[in-house]
Amino acid sequence: MKHKALYTREEMLKLNVETLKERTVSVIEIAEVAFRQQSKWSKTISLQQCVDSVEKILSLRDTFHILQLGAEIDRLTDEGAFKGPIQEILVTDLGMFGIDELFGLELAGMYGTIGKTNFGDIDVNKPLVVDRLNEDGKHEGGLCHTFLDDIVGAIAAAASTRVAQITNENEALKDPSVEEIKLDLDI
Repeated sequence: MKHKALYTREEMLKLNVETLKERTVSVIEIAEVAFRQQSKWSKTISLQQCVDSVEKILSLRDTFHILQLGAEIDRLTDEGAFKGPIQEILVTDLGMFGIDELFGLELAGMYGTIGKTNFGDIDVNKPLVVDRLNEDGKHEGGLCHTFLDDIVGAIAAAASTRVAQITNENEALKDPSVEEIKLDLDI
């Protein structure tokens, strides 16, 4: 039997959504974090734009790899599959561990410095689903989300940044001095 290692963007989106659902997270919850963050700066954005951006980000190969690996680490932690001190470090989501934040920074960094800045804001303030994931693991019998809370926050940060980039591009195109050109806004 041949094992599959490469997936289309559509397949990666579907698998990422399924993995998030297994770990108690929905696309709309992530979009709400992005909307909350970006609506402070622009009153013209919609929740649907944030949903579209979250789905776009979930279809990217780097996101796929980060999300699948992080969710699997959390799942294995739930099962007590790690040996030695790393099991306790992961179960307790030790603040000095930091590897989970590296996953988040890498993912958010696909959208530049602002993506990373937005991730920092979400990581510190833990809005909505990010807070729920962070707190869930701290309760007896709760799922471990050591990696997932940061990955979800990073997806929201990237989506927030993507919405801002598209909004700014659309505003720039309204300038009468800009020659009308067809751009592929598949960012």
